[in-house]
Amino acid sequence: MRLKLTISYDGSDFAGWQSQSHGRGIQDCLEKALASIAGHRLILHAAGRTDAGVHALAQCAHVDVGEVTGKMKNPQRWLTALNAALPPTIRILKIKQVSSNFHARFSSHQKIYRYLLWNGTVLPPLLHRRAWHLYGILNFTLLRRLAQEIEGRHDFRGFTAKSGATRENTKRTLHQVNVKKHGNEISFSFTGDGFLYHMVRMLVGAMVRVAQGKMSEQEFLQRLHSKKPPIAPHTAPACGLYLTKICYQK
Repeated sequence: MRLKLTISYDGSDFAGWQSQSHGRGIQDCLEKALASIAGHRLILHAAGRTDAGVHALAQCAHVDVGEVTGKMKNPQRWLTALNAALPPTIRILKIKQVSSNFHARFSSHQKIYRYLLWNGTVLPPLLHRRAWHLYGILNFTLLRRLAQEIEGRHDFRGFTAKSGATRENTKRTLHQVNVKKHGNEISFSFTGDGFLYHMVRMLVGAMVRVAQGKMSEQEFLQRLHSKKPPIAPHTAPACGLYLTKICYQK
């Protein structure tokens, strides 16, 4: 029996998704809850990893629970039991049984990330550890123009923290990039076929520097097209990043 889990979490107090030796990964908490129900360890496979401090509105993972009997054949029983065993900062939103051909990571064809920035003098307390607080003038027109420039297929070697340490393929397609402003709130939405390590945070960090007048638009575009590792990159804080959705073919 293979189950697909849709998971939401506040990543503020966790060391990221991946299991850690100190047990503070979100995967650790979920697998501990699964073990308390199944009586033995069950391994989760996620659609992708999120870093320390990054949040998720709808992370996806799958788990093989083996042969089950009685009430536990109903996926909703797993949802209720798991949420009862998890801390309030992690919640299972949906569970459904899927075929053995489904894989949370390899079956996905698109991911959506959102980055939240608060551009005002005072950060509302409910956004503490949930948005990047940045005051001062930002050129919103420039932000939107840069969003259009990075749409499409590019080699994002200049926007990944591991670009200088590996020769793996760094080409990705961003199908849609939107920047919206509502009062002091500025949100960035990235829809793509895949994302490199720190890619979204480094894109946002560089776009903001251009909007602040600390980097020229030409410098940004040169970095995008040079296919070289970044020099003195500016990475936006993890607290503003949200894994919004994992998309699968129907």
